[in-house]
Amino acid sequence: MSPYLLLGFLLAGIMHAFVPNNFYHKYLSRQSFRSVLNAALLGIPIPLCSCGVIPTAMSLRKEGASPGAVTSFLIATPQTGVDSIIATFSLMGLPFAIARPLAALLIAILGGSIVDKFSKKNEHHVCHCHTHVETAPKEPTCHCHTQSQPAPEHHTCHCHTSEASASKHTGFAGKMLQALRYAYVDMIQDIGKWLVIGLLIAGLITTLVPAEFFSLFQGNTMASMLLVLLLSIPMYLCATGSIPIAVALILKGLTPGAALVLLMAGPACNFASILVVRKVMGNRILATYLLSLVLGSIAMGCTVDWLQFAGYINFIDQLRIQDACCMEQTSWWAWASTILLGILLVNALVLPYLGIGKKKCACHQSK
Repeated sequence: MSPYLLLGFLLAGIMHAFVPNNFYHKYLSRQSFRSVLNAALLGIPIPLCSCGVIPTAMSLRKEGASPGAVTSFLIATPQTGVDSIIATFSLMGLPFAIARPLAALLIAILGGSIVDKFSKKNEHHVCHCHTHVETAPKEPTCHCHTQSQPAPEHHTCHCHTSEASASKHTGFAGKMLQALRYAYVDMIQDIGKWLVIGLLIAGLITTLVPAEFFSLFQGNTMASMLLVLLLSIPMYLCATGSIPIAVALILKGLTPGAALVLLMAGPACNFASILVVRKVMGNRILATYLLSLVLGSIAMGCTVDWLQFAGYINFIDQLRIQDACCMEQTSWWAWASTILLGILLVNALVLPYLGIGKKKCACHQSK
C-alpha cells in the first residue's frame, strides 16, 4: 500500500499548489447536495486506497471543502477506482462491476448529506497557513474555515514558518517544489503519527484474523453481513485486493450481498483512517461517517441478495475464477515505496522535535 499512500500525498500536494482556491469554493465548499455529489463523482474514478485517500481528503478540508463533501470523498474514493472497477469486471462479472460503483456513489451521498445536516449548527473556525506570492512572497498568511465543533469566540491567525517554506514559488518548477513540500513534509507532519498507529493496529488485525473466520455464520445472511462489517472495517483492504477475498467468501457459501458488504466497507475504512478522521474532523463526523458506511453497505448488500434470490440478476454465475487470483506479489516498486515512505515519516515526525523546518499556525481568541 505504500505506493498508494505516496500517490495520495502527491495528489494532495498537486491540488494544493496548482488548483485555485475558487475551484473548491465553487464546487465543494457549500453544505449542499451538489457539493456532496461533486465530491463523490470526483472520488469514484481515482485509484486510491483507504489510507491513500486520507491525505487527499484532509487537503480538501484544509482548502475549504465542506465536511459533507470531504466525507463523501472519503467514502467513495477507496471503494472504487478505474483499476478496481476493471478488476471487478474481469473476476466477478458485469453485475458486480456495475453494482460496486453505484453502491459507492449512493453510500457517499448518504454519508455526506447526513454530515452536512448535523454539522451546520456546530461550527468553529480553524486556521491554516498559505503563502500568497502575489501579495507577500516572504510572509505566509492564514485563513480560517469552519469545522464541526462549538466555539463562540472569533479567532485571529498568526503564522510562524521556516525560511525554506516561505520561499517564492513561481512557474511550473516552483509549483512542483511547493507541491512536494506540502505533500511529503507538511501533510505527513499533520497526520503521520496517527497514520502509523492506525496502520500497526490494522496490520495486527489483518495478520491475526484468519480468512476462514468470515464463513462462521454463512447460513445467516444478516449475521454474515454484520460479521464482515465487524472485521473488515478496522482491517486494511484495498479496493482491488478485496476482490479475491469477496470471491472466496461466495465460494464458501456466503451470499453475494455479504460479499458486496466486504467490497464496500473493507476498502472504505480502517484504523488508520478512523484515527486521522477523528483527529482532523472530530468525533461527531467520525461517528456519522462510520454509521452511514455501515447502514449503506447493509442496505446495498440486502438489495443485491434480493435481486439474486428473486431471480432478477444472477451475480454468482458470472464469477470468473482463476487459479492465481488470490495471491498478491510484493514488487520491487512496493519495497522501494515502503523505504521512501519510512524516510519521509522519520523526516516529518523526528526533525520537528529538533526544531528543524516545522511550520506552525497559531490562533488566538479576540472579542
